[in-house]
Amino acid sequence: MSYTQLDKMLMKVQKPTRYTGGELNAVMKDAKSVDCRFGFCFPDVYEIAMSHLGLKILYHLLNEREDTYCERVFAPWTDMEAEMRKNGMGLFALETGDEVKNFDMLGFTMPYELCYSNIINMLDLAGIPVLAKDRDEDMPIICGGGLCAYNAEPIAEVFDFMTMGEGEEVLNEVVDAYVRWKKSGKGSKKDYLREIAEIEGVYVPSFYDVEYNPDGTVKSITPNEPCAKPVVKKRIMKDFDKAYAPEEIIVPYGEVVHDRVMLEVFRGCIRGCRFCEAGYAYRPARERKAETLTELCDKLLGCSGYDEVSLSSLSTSDYTQLKELTDNLIEMTEAKKIGLSLPSLRIDNFSLELMEKVQKVRKSGITFAPEAGTQRLRDVINKNITEENILASTKMLFEGGWTNVKLYFMIGLPTETHEDILGIADLSQKVLDEYFSIPKEERAKNINITTSTSSFIPKPFTAFQWAKQDSREEIINKQDTLKAAIKSRRIRYNWHDNKISYLEGVFARGDRRLLPAVIEAVKRGCKFDSWDEHFKFHTWLEVFSDCGIDPDWYLRERSYDEVLPWDHISIGITKDFFIRENEKAKRNETTPNCREKCAGCGANCFGAGVCNE
Repeated sequence: MSYTQLDKMLMKVQKPTRYTGGELNAVMKDAKSVDCRFGFCFPDVYEIAMSHLGLKILYHLLNEREDTYCERVFAPWTDMEAEMRKNGMGLFALETGDEVKNFDMLGFTMPYELCYSNIINMLDLAGIPVLAKDRDEDMPIICGGGLCAYNAEPIAEVFDFMTMGEGEEVLNEVVDAYVRWKKSGKGSKKDYLREIAEIEGVYVPSFYDVEYNPDGTVKSITPNEPCAKPVVKKRIMKDFDKAYAPEEIIVPYGEVVHDRVMLEVFRGCIRGCRFCEAGYAYRPARERKAETLTELCDKLLGCSGYDEVSLSSLSTSDYTQLKELTDNLIEMTEAKKIGLSLPSLRIDNFSLELMEKVQKVRKSGITFAPEAGTQRLRDVINKNITEENILASTKMLFEGGWTNVKLYFMIGLPTETHEDILGIADLSQKVLDEYFSIPKEERAKNINITTSTSSFIPKPFTAFQWAKQDSREEIINKQDTLKAAIKSRRIRYNWHDNKISYLEGVFARGDRRLLPAVIEAVKRGCKFDSWDEHFKFHTWLEVFSDCGIDPDWYLRERSYDEVLPWDHISIGITKDFFIRENEKAKRNETTPNCREKCAGCGANCFGAGVCNE
């Protein structure tokens, strides 16, 4: 691609900095001098992709190799894509502007199910055949990873291979194997795939045959190559304190969603909320030392000029060295007017002292996630917080001067009743009442409470992976019930689009038979499905119908003895544990967190983290 041609195109699009590259700390190499040109592909726009912590880690990890050049490849927005197709330009990488069809390997991360159409569209824009079986030996090897890789069966046949779990070690190993294979004269691609299929955490979809029963359920998932393991087990970084963390980060030219230094304090979660795939998929919980994080923060602030630091984890207040770390960071940041934010706080284990310390520079809103409106339903999902926790914590915040509180709930949870829906309105009102219980002269003005609901989607590798997903009609009725039940104008109610949740639910527990529909939907213009302005729900329904697919079938309740499309993948947690948790949910019984008592989930097979404490 000539830069003159690109310059002309950028004059016609919104946010041209999405496509220029050249940012501070971006890596520039001689592409002709390396053995492996790797494109890290994020199937969404620049400002979403550049907020992704996994990209920051793996980009710099691969670029520390002398034999590899990792470049960034993002989905162009619709205006830029139109210009590219009009001018015959293929998908290109930001660092060199080279078209990615000439790279050695393209790695797509899959952070959410609704990015699948973008993956198909990006390959089409690159001029690369979508199906792995249709690509010849000269085409790039296409791999996938990320949270959705644990059940990416709806688009599995797109990928030459996928990596399960954390990528820091396994990605280096597959690149090592690629470089050896290339230097040996590049035999058939299948020879390379056979070699890496023996690496723990690597899944080669073409090495597995899927058979179906007459009723449409999966009959079997069987390896068809000797090198393919019957069950592919995820990889983790056992010593997370020593795991790779970049000491430089790219500073975007334009605004991105999370425009700050992010410190990953730990991976995994001790809580065991029964709906949360990430909480189980990243087990066991493993921490970095406060000293390690303090040193890393100093380097990242020094190389970037950012004025905000955020602690990243699934439950930041469960970090055992939180006080020591925040004391260290405040000492570093307060004088320089650098803000410190602590997202993902638990409502039952944070203090006003902590909040006042970390928000001296700027006071932002607070988000809590009660998840359910009644104690019974919070016990069903194993949230392990009480109404007393919620009210005491919000009152503490109101007394401390906070007036912007967001309460996050789910509707459509297993065993949910009409009373549970009304409980959301009731709890929201009780939170507002806590504000008014403070004498007028002592409370801050302009109270702002936002009650937000999303629709429950049963996810693989959770205790609720067998559950039925509510129909769109049921979700709409529940949303209307809640809207009518919220009486105060001081409580704002937001809700998630039921149509988007419907499609996400289909893909979350889908199988390989969905791929023709995804490909056809992209041909009919579907992409950026997580963006309201581009989501074409009726097109998706038409495509499912034309492809002979009943999407409702994927939202049904499933039995324990049914073979699930992801049964050949292991996250280290046993199916027996998930069954026990599902049965406890039906009895409204809770399970203690990992530090209180081991529940025998199976994650101790990794011999790491909280399981070894």
